[in-house]
Amino acid sequence: MDFERLTHDLKQLRRLSRGLGLVAGVLALAQLLSALALLSLIGRERVVLVPPSISQPFWVSGGLASHAYLEQMGSFVAWLVLDVTPDSIDWKKDTLLSYVQPDQHGSLKARQEVEADRLKHLNASTYFAPQQLVPDEARQQVVVYGRLRTLINGLETANEPKAYRIGFHFIGGRLQLNTFEEVDDAHP
Repeated sequence: MDFERLTHDLKQLRRLSRGLGLVAGVLALAQLLSALALLSLIGRERVVLVPPSISQPFWVSGGLASHAYLEQMGSFVAWLVLDVTPDSIDWKKDTLLSYVQPDQHGSLKARQEVEADRLKHLNASTYFAPQQLVPDEARQQVVVYGRLRTLINGLETANEPKAYRIGFHFIGGRLQLNTFEEVDDAHP
């Protein structure tokens, strides 16, 4: 037996063992950091939803939608409710009701049916030109400022500034309409 050769081999094995221990420690630390990162993401998943038309990027996370999504949905809802003719009111009403929160469905449906009957009876049309959208992420609502133009039998009867508050509620991965109301301040 060669004592020096055995001592040299033993030193090499110890160095190799220390190196492998260091690699195992780094891998364990990386595993721990990735587990902590995953735990911090639990409950904060982002659901990607597609509004009727996409004009800018947005996000939805933890029951809140970004201001960009609120603006896009607010302008879409305003178009469905305020930009109507006797021919288009029925299908716009049905489209709108597919976005309404279930507990608000009956009252909004009744309101839209009364409006549809009124428009058809008067042969009236309304056109809304949005000028500014002011989203509020905390309350999940957007105020739409613009001009509402009303025509009866093709003649303009009104053209005035209006403001509407459109409120949403995030339920089951979907933003649903829960309020649509005119507000007094028609000037942004």
